[in-house]
Amino acid sequence: MRQQLVIGRLTKRWATSMAASFGIVCSLLVANPGQAITTMVTASLDEKVVMIPAISGSESVQLETTIFKPPGEGPFPLVVMNHGKAVGNPHQQTRDRFIVLSREFVKRGYAVVIPMRKGFARSSGNYSEYVCDMERNGKAQADDLQAALNYLGKQSWVDRSRILVAGQSYGGLTAMAFAARGYPGVKGVINFAGGLRIHGGDCRWQSSLISAFRDFGRDTMVPSLWFYGANDSHFSPELAQRMHRSYVRSGGNAKLVAYGTFKQDAHAMVGSWDGVKVWWPETENFLRQIGMPADEIVVLNDDNKIQKTDFAAIDNIEAVPFLKDNGREAYRDFLTKSLPRAFAVSPTGAWSWAEDGDDPVEQVLANCEKQSPVPCKLYAVNDSVVWSDSSQMAGSPKLEETTGK
Repeated sequence: MRQQLVIGRLTKRWATSMAASFGIVCSLLVANPGQAITTMVTASLDEKVVMIPAISGSESVQLETTIFKPPGEGPFPLVVMNHGKAVGNPHQQTRDRFIVLSREFVKRGYAVVIPMRKGFARSSGNYSEYVCDMERNGKAQADDLQAALNYLGKQSWVDRSRILVAGQSYGGLTAMAFAARGYPGVKGVINFAGGLRIHGGDCRWQSSLISAFRDFGRDTMVPSLWFYGANDSHFSPELAQRMHRSYVRSGGNAKLVAYGTFKQDAHAMVGSWDGVKVWWPETENFLRQIGMPADEIVVLNDDNKIQKTDFAAIDNIEAVPFLKDNGREAYRDFLTKSLPRAFAVSPTGAWSWAEDGDDPVEQVLANCEKQSPVPCKLYAVNDSVVWSDSSQMAGSPKLEETTGK
């Protein structure tokens, strides 16, 4: 997610969130000669965060794991989505939710599980990396993926015979390393810009990636689908082609989708709403080829979405309350951003915008409130103003109290 904020005052966080909640409607079709009977069941999007017990090497750890499930008891076909690695301390990395991807699969009756591997976010243990040895890096991360699947396979809501493994960036490398193990029930793998880039030094990480994918291809029986964009900030089109060629020549079955440029950075394509148009058509065909569900059986109900107001037109920059000149420049910049996006303001003059990512509404409020002694409120979401005159809170500090920096 790309985001920007202005520092007002550093004080307490506001606990109230205006983030939209989602409901879902499940359509169950009962076969009947000449007629289909549809039963509608309403439920909330079932997101849970659990700590999965795992053995990593000789170490007992707890893996912070996000679970999305459709309504019902299951068993559901399973998608295990694997995260990448941000720059910095992995324990400071936030929990990945992959909301866009998760919604697409939940609509088709899948349970989606996103485990944070050892040393990431709130998962216990310490992250370890084998620098330039990409095969060893992938295999080490795959140990945690396997531990999570061993746990999931004991849950009654999981269909152990229908498993799809996917991953983005380092998670893509993890998924491809894991696929070589021939884990029971895994039908296929989706690789979103998979790999690991080493910053600085004289590490020949590109050659190591090519060799790693060669070895994974030699040992993997299940098919895979790969997505790499032309403007990926981590892996060039040439490198993606060489990794794919190495994988296939050693015996691997993989289709490479080289889809051209995507926004500012194709590396983040899977986290964008607009990315669905890139990856879902190919994914639908892939799922059908490997005998996995591809038809929608759950309709997402957005009745609880944040409502548009008549406060002002979205491009009326002067109408945005509380902002000083730099804030209005920021709002002008916000109007050039792609969807999904959100803009929040505070009576102190603090502001923040966010685009793409799991939940720009939640993120923009959290960022704005880090800079304000009073609650921030949403002003705009996507192409709609959601502010009203009643949005201003009583007793708020005056605008001139903000530093505006």
